[in-house]
Amino acid sequence: MKLALPVILLAVILLAIASFDAAGPRADFTMVQANDAFTLDPQRMSWQQDIRLGRAIYETLVVVDVDHGGARPGVAERWAMSPDGLRWTFHLRPDARWSNGDAVQAQDFVTAWQRAMLPDFASDYAGFVADIAGAQALWDFRAAQLAQYALLPAAEHTEARAQELWSETMAKAHELVAVKTPDEHTIELTLRRRVPYWLSVIAFPVMAPVHQATAERFSGFDIASGRRTIDARWTKPGNLVSNGPFMVDDWRYKRRMRLVRNPFYWDHSLQTVNTIDILPIEDNNTAVLAFDAGGADWVADVRVGYKVELAEQAARYVEHHRTQFDALRASGASIDEALAALPEPVAGERRNVHVVQNFGTDFYSFNCRPTLAGGILNPFADARVRRAFALAVDKRALAERVIRVGEPVANSLVPPNGVAGYQPPAGIGHDVVRARKELADAGWSDRNGDGKLERADGTAFPTVDLLYSTGSPRYRDLSLAMADMWRNELGVQVELTSKDSKFLKDDLRAGNFMIARGGWYGDYPDPTTFLDLCRTGDGNNDRGYSNAAFDALLNRAAAEAEPAKRLAILADAERMVTEVDLPILPITHYATVLLYDPVRVRGITRDPSFDQRFSNIQVFAPR
Repeated sequence: MKLALPVILLAVILLAIASFDAAGPRADFTMVQANDAFTLDPQRMSWQQDIRLGRAIYETLVVVDVDHGGARPGVAERWAMSPDGLRWTFHLRPDARWSNGDAVQAQDFVTAWQRAMLPDFASDYAGFVADIAGAQALWDFRAAQLAQYALLPAAEHTEARAQELWSETMAKAHELVAVKTPDEHTIELTLRRRVPYWLSVIAFPVMAPVHQATAERFSGFDIASGRRTIDARWTKPGNLVSNGPFMVDDWRYKRRMRLVRNPFYWDHSLQTVNTIDILPIEDNNTAVLAFDAGGADWVADVRVGYKVELAEQAARYVEHHRTQFDALRASGASIDEALAALPEPVAGERRNVHVVQNFGTDFYSFNCRPTLAGGILNPFADARVRRAFALAVDKRALAERVIRVGEPVANSLVPPNGVAGYQPPAGIGHDVVRARKELADAGWSDRNGDGKLERADGTAFPTVDLLYSTGSPRYRDLSLAMADMWRNELGVQVELTSKDSKFLKDDLRAGNFMIARGGWYGDYPDPTTFLDLCRTGDGNNDRGYSNAAFDALLNRAAAEAEPAKRLAILADAERMVTEVDLPILPITHYATVLLYDPVRVRGITRDPSFDQRFSNIQVFAPR
């Protein structure tokens, strides 16, 4: 009780701050997440909390239908595809509006996609637009243009010159890129290859439009590099113009974000809440206490050290009412409808805890670059070393003794049964003998009996820096356990470093790590949503991994029209990165623990895609 009291006080204080921050009455719905949004710029979104928010404040041409599969109309009310799957035509609904009342136009999408096609904006998801014919040519043109600008004398680095080059780029975009807008409500585009999951791609928030006038008002140039820039203030409340069912009314970083209904959103029949508060609470215990105290309706990812006990209480509740629960499900009730119809939980039971399997994989990343920060030799540039460290990890022990919420062990990147018709490779398991041999083959062994690994020239194996994010008992405990395995089985020294998620993200992008915690949720139902993480130059390839043979397999698959053959090629590609090169060490396939009361709240999806949409939220009873 002595330990819990400060945490309870902290929860009360945070809730009081959130209430004080709130302008007007309490929000209809309050959610808690571990981290605040990194960006509201759709083309720069990458992290899960950003993507979830993007689905609320922006709307893409089509929307993924998690209930029935496929896609449903978004801004586009209808669309057509040519028989070869290359040419697409989208017809925008005439009543689509921005949050300031302006009409959403076809060019708003084209402008947004062009941002992702250019090196100026460094979108992590540039690969999404690379399948549009001419997109890569535009990227190459702009990259060459900026390289030439860099060679100019300093006196010629002027805004006028940067503007001149930008005008040339825009003209080139019109010439090269196969996206046309014959009128304000029609988009015609041609792909460079057939993409079976193209509708899922354009449904992703990074493909959302931008309000051109707002983006232009905040745009300028970095005179030193010639790059087009945009002031981050364009996404601040009062400036940001969005087209989704919600809009950002207020944002106090790391304290609270309030969303309100967009009065100009086209679907006036939408039945959902009017206001939403998003509270970033990094302390996991405080998040749960805030929920239990009635200060939150949904905790999006329960990370407390005792979440296993919470999950057990939920399982106990269902088992207590198993006959009635199964009968309700058999009659057609959803899981939440069935839970809501059951009697109140008794002591030791919960019906507000939900364990949801995800189309996602928890992993750790190896830095594959030849050298580390400061030019230090990187032992993990050698695939044999990466294999050794992977083989030394007992994933089953991690799943059963550390994670303990029923997550299956992962030896592949793509979750089994996650993509119809796709069979992931077996991967490599736990084999300490082979792990030590791999290290020895790479030239690392204890040569003088001092218990330390070194090369023949006396170079000692460096202390391994293991990087993970603060505020997560999961990654702390996983990292501690893996460090012990590597010390005990391989005889290496390991130091742990924890950083705030924002700084961890910066280190990953800069390659400032040796081994770092990672993780990925599939963006669309295809193996490439995971495999592209290892493609040379991909914006999400934090590992710096590059293998021409792997890239060639991805390219072969892209050119293969027969679905079964294409998936077989992709399985060969995955085998290369999960059995041979190991740039990524898969640990488990994710299961997320959620907190919400199904008696009060509906609309939180259990679909493995984790395509959560605030516009589906309904609240049936007051707190």
